[in-house]
Amino acid sequence: MTTVRERGERIRKFIVNNVGVHPDDIAKVAAKKFGVTRQAIHNHLSRLVDEKVLQSHGNTRNRSYSLCPLMTWQTRFAVEKNLEEDVVWNRKILSRLENLPDNALNIWRHAFTEMYNNVVDHSQAKLAKIELTRTATTTELILRDNGVGIFKKIQNALGLIDERHAVLELAKGKLTTDPKRHTGDGIFFSSRMFDEFAILSGNTFFSHDFHEDDDWILQSQGNTDGTTVVMKLDNHTARTTKKVFDRFSAGDDFVFNRTVVPVRMAQYGDDKLISRSQAKRMLTRVDRFSVVLFDFRGVEEIGQAFADEIFRVFAHEHPEMQLEYVHANSAIKRMIGRVKQ
Repeated sequence: MTTVRERGERIRKFIVNNVGVHPDDIAKVAAKKFGVTRQAIHNHLSRLVDEKVLQSHGNTRNRSYSLCPLMTWQTRFAVEKNLEEDVVWNRKILSRLENLPDNALNIWRHAFTEMYNNVVDHSQAKLAKIELTRTATTTELILRDNGVGIFKKIQNALGLIDERHAVLELAKGKLTTDPKRHTGDGIFFSSRMFDEFAILSGNTFFSHDFHEDDDWILQSQGNTDGTTVVMKLDNHTARTTKKVFDRFSAGDDFVFNRTVVPVRMAQYGDDKLISRSQAKRMLTRVDRFSVVLFDFRGVEEIGQAFADEIFRVFAHEHPEMQLEYVHANSAIKRMIGRVKQ
């Protein structure tokens, strides 16, 4: 009897840990994992629904499942210069997260204070809103403001031709519109600490998923006022702030010297990456790093002038820098090899 009970507990734990990835087919996945019938899994699903661990959606034929929130909370307040980020963290957030493991709590502390500091110093917002949702496995925090919008602010400050170019600059790191007071590292490192991290502003949506190698950008429907930042993290993640910093830093002095440039994000709509001007825009500020990794995932081809500007002209002007590339198809590799010769 004990063996049966323990097996049931393992099945239910598997369901809880995997329903977020398999909301529509969790019964099939669990049945295959444990070698039991789907009916047996449905019995466990029903129990989890009764215990308010899961919630079901739709009819029997098209039913899906998701975790029930254990806690939902939100607050709205005025943004004031004298209401500093650590005060907001201690007064409003910490008590709702303090039973998390130390490494997860440190990630939340680092990221929230960085993101809220951006609201105070850069957004020109009057109001901010925080929404917090916790389930048995994850915590999600959404920070909204009614300011000028982060991508529009970057576009105007740097004289960029498009808000989407602002996202590319964010993806590189070391970007700030106030270099006297900020290093520009906050959003870059914060985005890499979470399982899911997204920024929505204007009609542009930027997202970084920890389990995928590349950032991505979308044009959203309509136009959103202000800026919305969404952060989601497994409650029992093994990740630490130090591991994330180490990945992009050199030596014991934690110098932020390495960046990944998602080349695809320099390509707008059906544009082809063929010109020197496109390459020059993509190369903006990369000379602040010692190692630059150009990620060609999702790029089908590049022009000779585009490749020449990066891998011959820029490389010749910056011999101290290490320029590398990954995920290039055979055509792109041939073009890079041709200009290097």
